[in-house]
Amino acid sequence: MKKEVKALKMTFKNGETWTIDKEFIGDLWIKHISKSFGRIGDSELQEIFPCESLKIEIFPEADEVNSSDINLGGLEMGMFDRAVKDPDIEKMDILYKDSENSDSVDIIAKETVYFPYEAIDSDRIDNAYQSSFVSQDNVLYIVIDKEKTVKDIYKDKF
Repeated sequence: MKKEVKALKMTFKNGETWTIDKEFIGDLWIKHISKSFGRIGDSELQEIFPCESLKIEIFPEADEVNSSDINLGGLEMGMFDRAVKDPDIEKMDILYKDSENSDSVDIIAKETVYFPYEAIDSDRIDNAYQSSFVSQDNVLYIVIDKEKTVKDIYKDKF
């Protein structure tokens, strides 16, 4: 069985999720994914895949809440506004489907990538490394990087 990317599922610090089908994603770069192995507290031992940075362009069709996602803020304001107003994307699941079965919509595998995260304040929710904006043509741009902002990467879109 061969796998192909079906969607990306963003997870926010408060547990909300947002699944974005691959056809709604333009520019995408996940820099330097590494592999770690560990355990937090009494949890199971697990592989963890941190990355150095993320840059992503998301088309207007993705500015909706999927019924399979857990969303509180996204229901009220839309996912683009949610991502811009609350910069707290913690991790992302890369969801795969079976590429040999064109009718299949089932997820056959996933890999979770963790983003650089530094809390802005004592609430430990908003990420100092995340920046985003919505362009005039309603495209969302997100950058999660320790050294660069969305304005640095997508300056021609402002």
